[in-house]
Amino acid sequence: MTDLARARRNTIVLVLAQAILGAQMSVIFIIGGLAGQILSPHPCLVTLPLSMIILGSALSARPLARFMQARGRQAGFLLAVVAGALGAAVAAAGLWVGSFWLFTAGSMLTGVYMSAQGFYRFAATDTAPEDYAPRAISWVMAGGLAAAIIGPALVRLTSDLTVVPFLATYLAVIALNLTGPFLFAFLDIPTPPARQDSDPAGRPMGQILRSPAIAVAMLCGTVSYALMNLVMTSTPLAVVGCGFATSDAANIVSAHVLAMFAPSFVTGHLIARFGAEPIVGIGLAILAAAGTVALTGVELPQFYLTLILLGIGWNFGYIGATTMLTRAHAPEERGRVQGTNDLVVFGGVFLASLSSGGLMNCSGGSVQAGWNAVNLSMLPLLVLAGAALIWLALRPKPL
Repeated sequence: MTDLARARRNTIVLVLAQAILGAQMSVIFIIGGLAGQILSPHPCLVTLPLSMIILGSALSARPLARFMQARGRQAGFLLAVVAGALGAAVAAAGLWVGSFWLFTAGSMLTGVYMSAQGFYRFAATDTAPEDYAPRAISWVMAGGLAAAIIGPALVRLTSDLTVVPFLATYLAVIALNLTGPFLFAFLDIPTPPARQDSDPAGRPMGQILRSPAIAVAMLCGTVSYALMNLVMTSTPLAVVGCGFATSDAANIVSAHVLAMFAPSFVTGHLIARFGAEPIVGIGLAILAAAGTVALTGVELPQFYLTLILLGIGWNFGYIGATTMLTRAHAPEERGRVQGTNDLVVFGGVFLASLSSGGLMNCSGGSVQAGWNAVNLSMLPLLVLAGAALIWLALRPKPL
């Protein structure tokens, strides 16, 4: 099998994984805050379960990267679906007995699956020729289009099936994870050979992190993902709090997830033509536009447009930053750089998610005041990431 044929086969497997297994993340982000609202002992803690997903993802990123470096991508992805199924089972038990803290513990286990899903985009490049890699990343991310349909559909079908709200939804998430072993049986990514003493060791981690291209890629990836999560986490609470139905919240999040992944069909081509840095810059500008629209009001059209722009901005910013990162490190540095990157990214996303509930429920005296606080908080981070990107572009290029 040629390198390109193998890369295409692996891309197909990872697209399916993103579509089927990835649907659980849109499910959980639609209902997690609403379930937390039912169970939470305090209004400011309602998004804590969602924040613990992010924390679980951040804490498991480097161990997963090292595990996959030693045992291979397939073993790492299989371990993650076990964690995803177990996390959904524990969360379902928390709903059944009415325990907020048990529900939160299940959410943290779900974070292990989320961390592994973040590595799908890197795995797509493992066997890909250099000119195919941006397209492979984009196609894998495009698998989220199907997840955007499957996830909200599961919420609509299952949220009211049981007396305990959302219990059947978490049982459906367990079923999604059970498809993982069948999908990953077709993955063909060789386990990296054990490192020999004579092999290049790569740069020390401190030196790697001082590389301008890597530092700016991590910053822009973190800001793109963190701000997307900050606003998305609060959206169901804002929509329902403004008097609209849970189904409206599911439809808005569905439109958002479609917008996150639909551009992936062209993002890789745009990066190949114009470069990763300009596409990241456009993504940051679109995120700023999303926040601006959100501040104009709290009617359904404004929620829809805000979340659609948020998804497109995330796509350009995150895929562009991922491409910048993969081009800035040596092959022998892959595991350490990717693991550290996702630790940084999901650490930032954790802080954003944790802040989301506090900003939404504990800022001002109304739902709209909380929603405005969430969106205004985007500004300083967008300015920081934009300034870093401009600084990188203006630096003298090495000869």
